[in-house]
Amino acid sequence: MKAIIVGGGVGGLTTALMLHARGIACEIYEQSEKIQELGVGINTLPHAIKELAGLDLLERLDAVAIRTEELFYLTRHGQQVWHEKRGLSAGHDVPQFSIHRGRLQGVIHDAVIERLGAAAVHTGCRLGAYHQDEGGVTAYFFNRSGAHVATARGDILIGADGIHSKVRQTLFPEEGPPCWNGLMLWRGAHDWPAFLTGRSMIIAGGLNAKAVIYPIAKGSSGQQLTNWAIMARIGDGSKPPPRREDWSRVGLREELQPFIDGFAIPQVDFAALIDATPEFWEYPCCDRDPLPYWSSGRVTLLGDAAHPMYPVGSNGASQAILDARALADALVRAEHPRQALAAYETQRVPMTADIVASNRRGGPEGVIDVVEELAPSGFGDIDTVLSFKDREAIVRGYAARAGFAVRN
Repeated sequence: MKAIIVGGGVGGLTTALMLHARGIACEIYEQSEKIQELGVGINTLPHAIKELAGLDLLERLDAVAIRTEELFYLTRHGQQVWHEKRGLSAGHDVPQFSIHRGRLQGVIHDAVIERLGAAAVHTGCRLGAYHQDEGGVTAYFFNRSGAHVATARGDILIGADGIHSKVRQTLFPEEGPPCWNGLMLWRGAHDWPAFLTGRSMIIAGGLNAKAVIYPIAKGSSGQQLTNWAIMARIGDGSKPPPRREDWSRVGLREELQPFIDGFAIPQVDFAALIDATPEFWEYPCCDRDPLPYWSSGRVTLLGDAAHPMYPVGSNGASQAILDARALADALVRAEHPRQALAAYETQRVPMTADIVASNRRGGPEGVIDVVEELAPSGFGDIDTVLSFKDREAIVRGYAARAGFAVRN
């Protein structure tokens, strides 16, 4: 069996490693001219890290990431709404990692080159079209100028080509553009003094603006490379976003500044961190409605191509990694590729659809949304605003739905 993987992001690269580990040949076709370490910080949850550890990547990840130890949900005034341990400290058998997205991709990419060989990764290849028959799938790739550069033949084709997936567009030509909820996300990273334990993560704010801060690597002069983000409402979602979704679009300080002033977080000088960051990026918070199915014949979807979701709950890259494991296992067990793809989507479609829907409601961060709505000026006792039981239901209920709750 041979698989054609469209997309060389975290999902596509992990899929290649999973398939290779099971003796299934594959090649990756990526539209970028080269696979670069782009982006800023993300969190990868223990259930996903467990899969990467199974691919012997744990030591490499440890070298470039921070093991997240605890998470605080705070109001915009810095009052504590919820605190919980994370990763090993919470009882998982593997860590939760806060990591630069590009470095995560780099670790997986390096392993692909080592194990599959450089010839298995083709860059500058944009999928133009594909067709399938009883014996397999043929895909045609073109460069940025529109010239044909490659033709690939395989038993299956996996669309791991992101929120603007060409494979998804081919399967669902009437779907239209992604859905924007009116929120803009600004993200950056800069060397900064450690705060709290040096392995802590803070999410603060509420309904209309949230701040996120956590370290993602060692920095210079004893500091830490510290990731920050602000997600704020700039529209009602009834119109398209002001600019196309693009993780590499540089943000405008004059658009961000009004939202910084609404936060007072005593645990870390958030405003000074942002002010010291020379360049940052913007991204309209977009997702897509869950699909009824991902596969047609010998073609299927994976990662953001299958289930793009709002960036809450640390689940985007984590779910792509889980997709990769599920698909690889299904291909090994099944007698025919179509049977495997059917089993794969039966397992993954309902769970990811539930997470997409939950993220639209705020995911675990909904706990601070509710508190801000009930007590916008702060509180004396959090339990008089929202009981521990109700807060626990929001935060831990999400962990259970997303598959990373600690098993007692």
